Amino acid sequence: MNNETFQIAGAGLGFRRCMTETLAQVDAAQIDFLEVAPENWMGLGGRFGRAFREYTERYPFVTHGLSLSLGGPSPLDTEFLHKLKQFLQRHNIRGYSEHLSYCTDDGHLYDLMPIPFTEAAVRHVAKRIEQTQDILQQRIAIENVSFYAAPGAEMTELDFLLAVLKEADCDLLLDVNNIYVNSVNHNYDATAFLAQIPGERISYIHVAGHYNEADDLLVDTHGADVIDPVWALLQQSYDLFGVKPTLLERDFNIPPMDQLLQELDTIRDHQLRALPVAAEELRHARI
Repeated sequence: MNNETFQIAGAGLGFRRCMTETLAQVDAAQIDFLEVAPENWMGLGGRFGRAFREYTERYPFVTHGLSLSLGGPSPLDTEFLHKLKQFLQRHNIRGYSEHLSYCTDDGHLYDLMPIPFTEAAVRHVAKRIEQTQDILQQRIAIENVSFYAAPGAEMTELDFLLAVLKEADCDLLLDVNNIYVNSVNHNYDATAFLAQIPGERISYIHVAGHYNEADDLLVDTHGADVIDPVWALLQQSYDLFGVKPTLLERDFNIPPMDQLLQELDTIRDHQLRALPVAAEELRHARI
């Protein structure tokens, strides 16, 4: 199995089709890596396919899956995984991650559903992660997800996440916005949760915005600017684990590219704060 995955650094951006033309006007030095959902690009031809190929030759890419359904009851989609493996190799993509959730039953549910926090679910998910890694012949990362109910829970969210990481021996895509959203919705200390994450397993980090439905109900939308408490949690992750590659997710209400680039600069500012000795050197490297 190939362990040389996620060879990325700096601040990255989730690439969406609506950015195809505007990204061409961006200085490549302003974005360190890009992330796509592979399902949205596999087998795509025409101008989008050509543009994607050009960008994969210009930027490092990683992929974040939407449809594998690691916690689902239906058989793992091995046909998709073999196609995915070819896609990753064809475009020299640095790694693959998926959500710690499920999205299928007899068919696709078109949403990311919470896996019951049980020992049986740990074993079920870990086996499917191991199967995925065997087919792709590389380690994958799983993302801690936002959830709004925990039916049948026998353990906490944190204990479930840690058990899956250990049982499957995989990496972690750490989403700090999801930690913040869950901490508000389920009334726990986000900083204490973060402190128990095994930093050595973190491949990279997601940061995003969310929607305030109520004081005690946040919805993970990726449709708004990142708020100060989430920036603070990102900074705490750097202080705890060292600076990790960090990606800005924006799926809805996508602002102009210059505004997205400003948020990438905010990520870099936080990264530089965690590297006081090397900060001046890194600043000069970007000039």
